[in-house]
Amino acid sequence: MLKKRIIPCLDIKDGATVKGINFEDLQNAGDPVELAKKYERDGADELVFLDITATIENRKTFAELVKDIAKELSIPFTVGGGISSVNDVRKLLEAGADKISLNSSAVKNPQLISGLANEFGSQCIVVAIDTKRIGESDLVHIKGGREATTLNTVEWAQQAEALGAGEILLTSMDGDGTKKGFDLRITKLVSENIGIPVIASGGAGKIDDFFKVFNETKVTGALAASIFHFNEITVQELKQQLKSQKIQIR
Repeated sequence: MLKKRIIPCLDIKDGATVKGINFEDLQNAGDPVELAKKYERDGADELVFLDITATIENRKTFAELVKDIAKELSIPFTVGGGISSVNDVRKLLEAGADKISLNSSAVKNPQLISGLANEFGSQCIVVAIDTKRIGESDLVHIKGGREATTLNTVEWAQQAEALGAGEILLTSMDGDGTKKGFDLRITKLVSENIGIPVIASGGAGKIDDFFKVFNETKVTGALAASIFHFNEITVQELKQQLKSQKIQIR
């Protein structure tokens, strides 16, 4: 059984770390390089960097900022935002990323997943899925959550796996930034219907939320941002508490 991972996330806009609620009302959350240093010290298992406006603004992820952050890290580092080609991925890996995250570009061109997996290996390819409940359906959203698609979330996760993705980063837009807990329903659905690791994202507010998502779903990682950025919970404290509750943590 894979040990569980605690993963802070840096949502980046204009070179600064930001955090919002339901993907809106973004507030500054600090310097990304300093936050990366902090999470390295605190014992985070991985770090995720998402340039959240790269796709909408039609520009590439800040390779220089990725390089500056990577210098401070010995833990695995996933980078996403505006990635749409082999060349984009190569630049980010050269800058120090260990894995890359695809979202909008993969939805628009699913064969991109296969192409990148063949070139760099599935272990390097994370497909990020932003999901929102619309009526009775769980629908994939793209462009930083601004645009709904007709894709069913579970079916898209299955397709991404079949195309060569090595991991799914599943963000519940309904839970994002609310601190009301992970969306256990959709997280359980996705993690039980695919064979690759799933990271839960969106809604973490307290230690018990992590216990529940690890205990009640098959995710292998849980991602959070604001509770770590604003020191509401430290990574170290969270891991100690989870270990005391018999959760197998790295």
